[in-house]
Amino acid sequence: MGQAATQPRTDWHLKENAREHHTSKFSSGELIVRRGQAFTITFNGTERPEQNLIFIAETGPKPSKGTKTLATFDISSAVSKEGWSAVLQSSSSSSVSISIASPHNAVIGRYRLSVQSGSSSPQSLGTFVLLFNPWSSGDDVFMPNNAECEEYVLEDFGIIFAGNKNHISSFGWNFGQFQEDILNICLSIMDRSLYYRQDPVTDVSHRHDPRYLGRVLSAMVNANDDQGVVLGNWSGKYEGGKNPTSWTGSGEILQSWKKSGFKPVKYGQCWVFAAVLTTVLRCLGIPTRTITNFSSAHDADGNLRVDEFYDAEGNHLERGADSVWNFHVWNESWFTRHDLGPSYSGWQVLDATPQEESGGIYQCGPASRHAIKEGEVELDYDGPFVFAEVNADCMYWNYDSATGKKTLIFSKSTEIGASISTKAVGRDSRVDVTRDYKYEEGSAKEREIFKKARKKLGLEDKFDPTAPKQEEVELKPDISGKFKVAGSLEVGKDLNLLLVLENLQSDAKTVNVNMTAWSTLYTRRRINQIWKDSISVTLAPKEEKQFPIKIKYPEYQQQLTTDKTIQVTALCHVEDGIPVLVKRNITLDNPDIAIQVLGEAKVNKEVVVEVAFTNPIKEELKDCVLQVEGSDLLQGVLELRIPPLKATEKSSTKLKLIPSEAGPKHLLVNFFCDKFADIKTFKMVNVIN
Repeated sequence: MGQAATQPRTDWHLKENAREHHTSKFSSGELIVRRGQAFTITFNGTERPEQNLIFIAETGPKPSKGTKTLATFDISSAVSKEGWSAVLQSSSSSSVSISIASPHNAVIGRYRLSVQSGSSSPQSLGTFVLLFNPWSSGDDVFMPNNAECEEYVLEDFGIIFAGNKNHISSFGWNFGQFQEDILNICLSIMDRSLYYRQDPVTDVSHRHDPRYLGRVLSAMVNANDDQGVVLGNWSGKYEGGKNPTSWTGSGEILQSWKKSGFKPVKYGQCWVFAAVLTTVLRCLGIPTRTITNFSSAHDADGNLRVDEFYDAEGNHLERGADSVWNFHVWNESWFTRHDLGPSYSGWQVLDATPQEESGGIYQCGPASRHAIKEGEVELDYDGPFVFAEVNADCMYWNYDSATGKKTLIFSKSTEIGASISTKAVGRDSRVDVTRDYKYEEGSAKEREIFKKARKKLGLEDKFDPTAPKQEEVELKPDISGKFKVAGSLEVGKDLNLLLVLENLQSDAKTVNVNMTAWSTLYTRRRINQIWKDSISVTLAPKEEKQFPIKIKYPEYQQQLTTDKTIQVTALCHVEDGIPVLVKRNITLDNPDIAIQVLGEAKVNKEVVVEVAFTNPIKEELKDCVLQVEGSDLLQGVLELRIPPLKATEKSSTKLKLIPSEAGPKHLLVNFFCDKFADIKTFKMVNVIN
């Protein structure tokens, strides 16, 4: 650093540069620009400024030209295609304006910029942050469609899909990538990774590559291995932290991580990891979105098959490490795959949820979505795991714990990977992207790709690749069954179902049916038994019968998890026949909560919002809390305690907002109390100048 007297004063032209570089939404006093694009600065304090000026841009702990973390460049007449360049804009006796451009493949991060005049020592001009540039055709993250750039980099509100494949629900999320200090926290995340700790110089030199950074950040967003951002918890018990369903945005999580001295934030589940990774990658300029896969397989042993076990009572047993989740949320990021070739570029799957180790740590991806669809599971990274998530075959077994004998009840190749969903560009609606992950379920092409993937993994069998071993051969059942929903699926109301059994044979059948209902997590992990019953029925030839099932609210109220999921199973033991398993995963809806904006929302003017909720049950609601957040509508997360609500009583809460920016903004509301967990909704507020 030079002496204070000779220190050049730098005008970073923050407003103009931010407008040109699509970085106006950041709340920072520091220059934030995108690579491969020129920015202008003006400084004074150098004599004969245009003569012999040399600029030095450096980043990381040990900058060097060899690692592309140090660049020295003088004034030239035009922007360089290859390296850094400086072009003189104007000069006077006291100051000089320069246009500086970085290469399309520059390392991203915080740079120190200095200038040297003649033989004098370099003088610091200050620091700036360089990000990826999806608007620039030379960048690996270039996205030709401007509306998609707006959505996948600049949009700070998202919708995450959840529930199950029969009943898709959704909730809003405040990504908050432009909130104060979030960019600094994202830079800290990179500097705390295992890769950086082991070899800082090499790690920083790889930060030009979205493929590398995507993988590193998928590891850092979970706390496993590296004291990363979020600690996962799928136990159903969340003491000492926040229930994963209660978060409404990433800002609070990232700020908490920093404030605690970088201790993992408690607790997250898949959508939390995916939402935080979306925030970090959008913040750095990599186009990213969240993807929800329904009936998502977790194939722990890598055989593209998921085995589920049930006892004679119909209880789902936790045997083996395989599982099927009602839904799972991961990310897609958009970039070029130089390592694989042009057809594998575009959307890449990244998954920050710690499920299986990859390369010795919990990280997943990037896996080319095109490679997954074509069964090219050998291509980097983690193809077999992602392929199984959307494509595995399901095998359902009857397991006798006394003898250790397992009998195959049935297998299904069309169960996994349904209604793969993401938010639409520029609209608050759902888009189905299943066809981008696989060919039509049940088609010859889909089976062909499945066999190809098994072959690449050395799993092909002599006959049909999906054929079970001899003792696993599937017999044809004598009856079929299904659960039908009768009435609404809402927390606080009785659950009414019909078990429908049909005799497929032309002789009468006697069936003993063992039924159970368990509360589960969204991962289908059983938590509490709610109900069980058994019936014996005789079905005449080809007869169909319906058996009503009623589970009353008081029966399930105490047992329900905050995921509001119940698994109902009926194991039907057919006399002289093979057992038939009937199952259904049910996700209950919360009652509604309403938001009304009273009057017009204008920038820097107070506007009142009313949040209304009616207690739908016959009991008093206690410990009621209303949580509100929304970028550009209010700072941070507002938490309001609400008085107890008597049976059927309506609560109305008014709060004041002062919007800070015009445009469509989203207000997110979460209400919880002793009887209801996390009743969420959001409202678009159109703010005018």
